[in-house]
Amino acid sequence: MIEAGKNMKKTQPPERPLISKTAAPVRTNRRATVFGLVGLLGLSTLLPAADQSAASGSSSAAQANNPLANTTAINFQNYYVGEFTGVDEDANQFILRAAQPFKIYDTEWLARASLPVNTVPDNGGHTTGVGDFNIFAAYLFDTGNPGLSVGIGPQLTAPTASDDRVGSEKWSAGFAHVLFDATSKVVQYGYLLTWQASFAGDSSAPDVNEGAFQPFVFYQLGGGLYLRSTGIMVYDFESDDYTIPLGLGLGKVFPTKEIVYNLYVEPQYSVVDRGDSFAQWQVFAGFNLQF
Repeated sequence: MIEAGKNMKKTQPPERPLISKTAAPVRTNRRATVFGLVGLLGLSTLLPAADQSAASGSSSAAQANNPLANTTAINFQNYYVGEFTGVDEDANQFILRAAQPFKIYDTEWLARASLPVNTVPDNGGHTTGVGDFNIFAAYLFDTGNPGLSVGIGPQLTAPTASDDRVGSEKWSAGFAHVLFDATSKVVQYGYLLTWQASFAGDSSAPDVNEGAFQPFVFYQLGGGLYLRSTGIMVYDFESDDYTIPLGLGLGKVFPTKEIVYNLYVEPQYSVVDRGDSFAQWQVFAGFNLQF
């Protein structure tokens, strides 16, 4: 998620990069963006043939969107923001993300690292740069139910941005808590709850103190196709600004013997918000791989 507008702050949770305070209205090639998103699902024709086992396919589809799945994962995700709340500007954020399970003695953990590339409006043009690096490590509880995953642990954001207009200039720390219920092969649901606050960095940069709640639900249509809704609610404790978006998208899972491929596109719209710094509407698209 990306923020912009007159209340623009240099906060940057994993999906919420900064737009420059000097931003002026810009226009990107929206037709090209739409064609690109359609082309993303069109990649399905180039993927390896799916595993024909019905049991294997349904299990893979149910677990393909599990953020705590006990697999190595690489995600390529993109947020295109077409308009902001109160500000007629657009922007883009590409996210490279990786997840890896590991053990500490006899305990199970999952590490997830994210690095964004942010394109933001700036003086009639665009500024593009690497954003702030974020990582969290979640301790995985033994729930006694293989379909139910629960994790909680610390998170850290480092000021790695290549330009101060695309990062927070702050070190921030907090926690991440995840729940995912894949007990049903038809409907899977859960949430990701995060909070972080700045503790070091450029003293002239605004402080970070922000929470995010991402409920998600996936409805399997059969054959690897599924409906999805994963909008991220955000509350800024510094300004009391917030957004509550709703999304509805379509995805397709392609399980093979070694890799599970997952393609999806999800338009999202902010139905309740305060402040000018959130996406009014955006399109979230991604390509995930589980090994």
